[in-house]
Amino acid sequence: MTALQIEYTEGEAKKIGVVGWVKNTSSGTVTGQVQGPEEKVDSMKSWLSKIGSPSSRIDRTNFSNEKTISKLEYSNFSIRY
Repeated sequence: MTALQIEYTEGEAKKIGVVGWVKNTSSGTVTGQVQGPEEKVDSMKSWLSKIGSPSSRIDRTNFSNEKTISKLEYSNFSIRY
């Protein structure tokens, strides 16, 4: 993802209402963490898997380490570098 594509991801997360972070990796993939109510997290996962930002190419998505938490660990959604 380019910086602009990451910004689209940040914007979508804020629109959906989830918190967490996202960043590009040196291997050309994207990693991150999303937190929020289950239905909002599911909406974000669907967007990441099927739509993504304009001009992005989604070959595969892998969501792991999913768990229920008692309180959010982040107060917003941000881009990490």
